[in-house]
Amino acid sequence: MTMTLTTPLSRLHAPTLTTLPAAVAANVDRVRAATDARIMAVVKADGYGHGAVAVARAAVDAGADWLGVTDAADATALRDAGLDVPILAWLNPSGVDAAQAAADRVDIAVGSVEELRQLAGDAEEPVRVHLHLDTGMSRGGCPVEDWAELLRVARAAAGRIEIVGVMGHLPLADDADPRANAAAVLRMRHGRDTVLRAGFGPLVTHLAATSGALTDPATHFDLVRVGAGLVGIDPSGTVELHGASQLTASVVHSALVRAGTAIGYGGTYVTPAETHLSVIGVGYADGIPRELTEGAGVEIGGSRHPIVGRVSMDQIVVDTGSREFPRGETATVFGPEGGAVPSVQEWARWAGTIPHTIVTGIGPRVERSRA
Repeated sequence: MTMTLTTPLSRLHAPTLTTLPAAVAANVDRVRAATDARIMAVVKADGYGHGAVAVARAAVDAGADWLGVTDAADATALRDAGLDVPILAWLNPSGVDAAQAAADRVDIAVGSVEELRQLAGDAEEPVRVHLHLDTGMSRGGCPVEDWAELLRVARAAAGRIEIVGVMGHLPLADDADPRANAAAVLRMRHGRDTVLRAGFGPLVTHLAATSGALTDPATHFDLVRVGAGLVGIDPSGTVELHGASQLTASVVHSALVRAGTAIGYGGTYVTPAETHLSVIGVGYADGIPRELTEGAGVEIGGSRHPIVGRVSMDQIVVDTGSREFPRGETATVFGPEGGAVPSVQEWARWAGTIPHTIVTGIGPRVERSRA
């Protein structure tokens, strides 16, 4: 038999993801301590779910020299917010509006002969271009065997495009082992030198992302691209960074249940003893991973309490034991505080994934704010 609590009601607040600019700034400082190169703050995927403008402004205020985005169209909001540093867009899945890129002063990364020809054909005034070399990932970038042809097309397009950079990616940077990066570094040096010999320059050369920036100076060249590191994620797992967000939600229902009570769809969890349950108003539609291992929990009232039963679309159920919490009590799903508050890294372990998918998966129903 289920008994509903009669504790006085509290006012609910919407599920909220709060971005912490001071943490972003501290992470930029940590990268600065590891490199003499300039820093590009990569704010793709809406600043890794933390708000592109908020993260970009915090990073630039902390000394980041560049901004990076996935799509050139994303740069417009950054310019509208008053951010004036150089911006690079690579991948560009929506295509490139050459006129808009020139107007927004956005550099475009180009990783194929076909792409460069199209951009040059569309450009009515010069577009700044970074040539993207495949340095070993086979996930975009110009293959080595096509590099010479790419340079021939670039020379023919003089006046419509301006080659200002060369870039690549490190496929094994998360190993935090310079030996794993050596082949990509060598390929990057060769690609850069070929571009310089072809008469282009000066160039900004960049290869390393967060892991390389933190662990391998040989990969730094002129610029390091830091994305996940801005929000406290070191994919190499070797450097402690500052979590840059906190996700909170309200208790929307509480009950005292007897031993033997089945919880949630399918009754996959049965209470071993009488206990209090709190229902939290977030679910897999809000980015809570549906498949969680034992041990997943949230913080309520200064203690961590386990999630029990299946994650639903709009809610999770938490076993709070002998403690009862009223409707409207705040639960912290994750945050940087430590102790009872779970970290994003813990959530990734519980879900069998990486921290990036946790922070970028927070759904649109969750309100955004900044500290």
